[in-house]
Parts: sequence; C-alpha cells; structure tokens
Amino acid sequence: MRIVVIGSGGREHALVRALAESPSKPTLWAIPGNPGIFELAQPTGFDNPLDTDSLVTFCRDNEIDLVVVGPEAPLAAGVADRLRLEEIPVFGPSQAAARLESSKWYAKRFMERYGIPTARWESFTADEADEAREYVTTHELPLVVKADGLAAGKGVVVASTRDEALAALDRMFSGGYGDAGKRVVIEDFLCGEEASVFAICDGMQYTLLAPAQDHKRLYDGDRGPNTGGMGAYAPAPIVTASLLEQIEQRIVAPTLQGMVSENAPFVGCLYVGLMIADGKPYVVEYNVRFGDPETQSVLEVFRGDFARLLYSAARGRLDRSAIVKVADGWSCTVVLASKGYPGKYETGFPISGIEKAQQLARVYHAGTARDAAGTLITAGGRVLDVTSHAPTLADAIERCYRAVQCIRFENVYYRTDIGARALRTQHLLEENQ
Repeated sequence: MRIVVIGSGGREHALVRALAESPSKPTLWAIPGNPGIFELAQPTGFDNPLDTDSLVTFCRDNEIDLVVVGPEAPLAAGVADRLRLEEIPVFGPSQAAARLESSKWYAKRFMERYGIPTARWESFTADEADEAREYVTTHELPLVVKADGLAAGKGVVVASTRDEALAALDRMFSGGYGDAGKRVVIEDFLCGEEASVFAICDGMQYTLLAPAQDHKRLYDGDRGPNTGGMGAYAPAPIVTASLLEQIEQRIVAPTLQGMVSENAPFVGCLYVGLMIADGKPYVVEYNVRFGDPETQSVLEVFRGDFARLLYSAARGRLDRSAIVKVADGWSCTVVLASKGYPGKYETGFPISGIEKAQQLARVYHAGTARDAAGTLITAGGRVLDVTSHAPTLADAIERCYRAVQCIRFENVYYRTDIGARALRTQHLLEENQ
C-alpha cells in the first residue's frame, strides 16, 4: 500500500507512525510534513496540499492507494472532493460534510434538525453586533462565544463576566479571527466533564476508537484561554460502557444518518467533542478529522492494522476486522508549548533531550524545524507532544512527565496536571463498584 498523509503537526506525526507500524507495511509520503514525520515518510517534492493539480499528478505518478487528510483547512477547501473526482481514494470528508466543523452555525442548525443534544444557542452576524451585545448583557452567565468559522482551535471564549463576553464579540466582529468571526454563535455554558469520541466512517457504517479527554485551557486547573489542546489521555474513564451506548444512539448514529439525508455522506474521522452533564452527553463541537492532541493518545492504545482500517473506510467498505483492540492499556500526552501561546510567542530556540525522552515515551513533532546547520529548533506555538503508554493511567501519567522533564528549549511551557481529573474520576468509579 502507498499512502500520502497531508499535514505537518503532532497529529500527523502520530498518524504517520501508526500507519508505518501497521501490518500492511505501507510506503509513506507526507505533505508538507515536519522533521519528525520525515524520519518515517518521504517528502513529495512540493509543500502546498491545496495545490490539488500537483497533488493529483503526484498521486498518479506514484500510484498512490490512499490519501489521509490530517488538518481541517484542506477539507474545508474541498481537497477531498478533487481527489474523489479523480478516483483517488481519500480518507477525509467532502467540503459539504466538512461544514460540521467549518461552520459552527451550520453544525448547530444541523443538530436542531436531527434532534442531537447540544447547548442552547443564538447566532449573530457582524451586522447584528448591537443585538449580540444586548444578548450577552441580559443573558445568564457564564456564556460561550464562538467564531463561526475555522480559527485553529482558538476561536472559543468561555466568558464568566459581561466584559469578557463583550470583549470576545468585539474581537471577533473586528476581524481578530479573520473571516471566521463574521458570524458568532453564543451558547449556554454546560457544566460537566469533557470527553472526545472518534468514529471511523465509510459514509454509512462506523466504528469507534478509544474515547479520550482533551485539556483545552492553557493553565493548570483548566484556567486561562482556550488553546488547540495542551494534553490528553485515553481511554477516558468517564465514558463508561453505558454512556458510550448513549453517545452512539443519541449522537453518532443520528449524525451520520443526518449527513446522508443532507446529501453529504461522511467519510473520514468524525470527532465528537462532548460535555457530560448529569450523566448525559451533549455535543460541544464537531471536528471532521482526528483531534490534536487526542490522536496521539488514542493511537498509542490502538492495536490492529490502522492502514487497512482507513483504506477500507475510504473505499466505502469499512473493515472492522482491522481492529484487534481499541484500548490496550493507557496513554497520556503532554504538549510542550512556546511561552506566550496561544498569543504571541518567539521561535528559533534549539531543542535538546528528545533522545533521552524517547527511552520513556514517544515524542511527536508539532512545531519544529531545522536551521541552516541542521539543528532542531522551535517553529510553532505547540512544539512537541510527549506520549506515554502504561498498564494503568497513573503509570502512564507518571511516565509521561518523566519524559517531559528530559526535554529542554528556551521558553518551554506545559501543564503539570494532565490526567489528574481522570484519576479522581477513576477512583470514584472504583469506589462505587
């Protein structure tokens, strides 16, 4: 099998690793890739995945069997549509199906149409800014203010005060998130515990991977601004067997059937971001691709032929026998970020200690580059993802942080409490058994 992976972050590094270790033993290429990815995959010779003419030509010339799209932007731009038009198998939804992520307004209306549980909401355009401000000044707090379009995981503000909500509206309507903020969605705040579920879909059928929990807030204790994700673990103990059955019946199955009804069958990874409130699941957001950094943990506990699984889904014939086990043991992922992220930050600092850390855990490259001398340097807000595996969650967390402490670069920042809430949840569940 010959596979191209689109993307350049930690998620794509994890996807490439899982594909490379598949029993199918595929040959791999990546575009645009990163220094870690290129230890396992070959470059394509061009760096822009939105250059669909070059992508199609490359796939034809190299007899590519499958293209796996990692990030959301190429999907929203219709890259998967062009590949399917050229009869090149692709794991990733159409532009129409990608609206579940590229427009929160569309997603909310979709959930209303198909009776999928989510928070109460209202939507306003920039032309309705006065009405939006009136809404937040009279509505019960806290509120969640979201830019409608793609904002790299940063266009969400949980406002506990009127001033925070108004400032978020002003930032979005004034272009702080580009076109993504021309419309906003304002939601009631759901109080509970978050979880993430990944469904591998072929348009009609699906199978679930291990549930995970992301840590979106920048600081320990789930404080500070939202980020693209500061860490994750899998499987998430809060997602019990009975809760998972609810999630499938009330959310996953109706979503996929709804997409068929919308003439946009979903092929790819459907990520459902959930809030578990009073024992019931509510959709916080849809993503139309693997989550980052949850993927790093989810794939760490996956056992099976990942390449065959994705290929079968892309061909419309989901092969569940490619999965041996969705959760073998436990995994923890900690993101090492540049101080200042998700705001302004500096890059170009040398990175050391990866080899030592790799004796304890995997290290995925998320925002790295090599300088003219070949030295590995920081090149992004989220720089590295350290992912451990162990027989218990407590051991996975401890092992992960030991590996984290091996790595050095100037202005490094990471949360110190990834998985702490899960240990408490796990302890309570065990006490109640």
